[in-house]
Amino acid sequence: MGIINITPDSFSDGGNYIDPSKALKRAKECIAQGAEVIDIGGQSTRPGAEVIQADVEIKRILPVVKLIRKEIPNVLISLDTFYSEVASKALDIGIDWINDISGGRLDPEILNVVSHSEIPFVITHSRGNSLTMNKLALYKDVFNDVFIELMDSVDNALAAGLSNKQIIIDPGLGFAKNDEHNLSILSKLEKFTSTSYPVLVGPSRKRFIGNIISESDPKKRIFGTNAVLCRCVQANVDIVRVHDVKAACQTIAMSNHLWNIN
Repeated sequence: MGIINITPDSFSDGGNYIDPSKALKRAKECIAQGAEVIDIGGQSTRPGAEVIQADVEIKRILPVVKLIRKEIPNVLISLDTFYSEVASKALDIGIDWINDISGGRLDPEILNVVSHSEIPFVITHSRGNSLTMNKLALYKDVFNDVFIELMDSVDNALAAGLSNKQIIIDPGLGFAKNDEHNLSILSKLEKFTSTSYPVLVGPSRKRFIGNIISESDPKKRIFGTNAVLCRCVQANVDIVRVHDVKAACQTIAMSNHLWNIN
């Protein structure tokens, strides 16, 4: 999954793709480098980011989605949003997936929107929002707490009418989690991949990687990110969400030969 942020304040590529023509060019680059899904977001969800309203998101993402759908009609487009209104409008113009970092928690109506569409829905573990999540990174047992809370979100989605085949789960690296929390989750990824749901992991350029490898510039965290991707392959994760698509695809290809030898 290749990332395209239509935002002025995302932590590593803010402002790069607000112009739809630049976003289209980036989408074509990601596909050429091996991306199978393009994930488009109109709101930064990094810790500390300002929370914007649905109408602002709509103005940012709809022109981009329309252009990419027109120019690359067969590409899978995922929309990174937690707003039901944004999801509904994007579905009208042909979005293929919804990727909700709150798993339906911040706007439960999004579950009804998605249940009527039958498209895949990524349910991510998180707590609070971008302004409060760091204060909520408190766990008795981080892995068990995250797993239970994520499965509760799955149950809520099923109760709202989604089918099992629509659901993709994401343990939510960096969302209400500190460095040790993220490492604990990564060490036990097999618990997630042993469920009946496809698993998505999004480690790309994140702060915990920068802290571990002593790299403050997010764009220079590619080697740390790719080390995490190796772990994802080892654990049979289904989807990884990345900025550096070519490097990720090469890393995955090599890792598959190391861990998945027949």
